Amino acid sequence: MRVERPWGWYEDLLEAPGYKVKRLMVRRGCQFSLQRHHHRSESWTVVSGDGGLFCDNRWHDANPGLMLSIPCGAVHRARGGQQDLLILEVQHGSLLSEDDIERLQDDYGRVIS
Repeated sequence: MRVERPWGWYEDLLEAPGYKVKRLMVRRGCQFSLQRHHHRSESWTVVSGDGGLFCDNRWHDANPGLMLSIPCGAVHRARGGQQDLLILEVQHGSLLSEDDIERLQDDYGRVIS
């Protein structure tokens, strides 16, 4: 099921104890919250499009094939560039829900933790 967000959408593809696989689409020129998680790590693989991936005070150019590991507790975000950015995300951890998002900054007026 696709879940719409102000920055794009995500879909849960697969879930089992300890891991979840999602597909994320960040619209061109949009970004999701600057955030961190306390109960999971993530790995992102850029499938298509362009933009930027931020993790631990460093921006990475997001192009197809880029893989980025995001440790538990790391501050991160993704931004669409000239095109929509499509990412496969694999989460690992004990709590794999939207309740494990601590927002540090948000462009869309959502609650900051």
